[in-house]
Amino acid sequence: MKIEHIAIWVRDLEKMKNFYKEYFDAKSNKIYYNINKKFSSCFLTFDNTTRLELMQRPLIPESLNNPYKQYIGLIHMAISVGSEERVISLTNRLVDDGYEVLDRPRYTGDGYFESKVFDPEKNQIEITV
Repeated sequence: MKIEHIAIWVRDLEKMKNFYKEYFDAKSNKIYYNINKKFSSCFLTFDNTTRLELMQRPLIPESLNNPYKQYIGLIHMAISVGSEERVISLTNRLVDDGYEVLDRPRYTGDGYFESKVFDPEKNQIEITV
């Protein structure tokens, strides 16, 4: 078994799609529109296997969770970039481009080398080897 995809409600579908394409080499399908439901979505594919669905609908309420705190539920996703050097360079690129970094590249207590950043809508991403 495998996880087929994970979905995120977003405010700005184009902006989020472009972020994951630009920084994480995601491939996107065409945006799907359902006029009757006022719903749109697109799938982003990473390494031809893992998929992220970005969904947008006007009346979805804002999350009440504080993005800087822990809470029950999905808290982050980890994206492997292949090497420590790529973790460092991508993190630096995101900083230079104005994105917020929560944790600089480092080794964690359980041996992972990672950094943690926010995407444009404050979803936490761990960038790891």
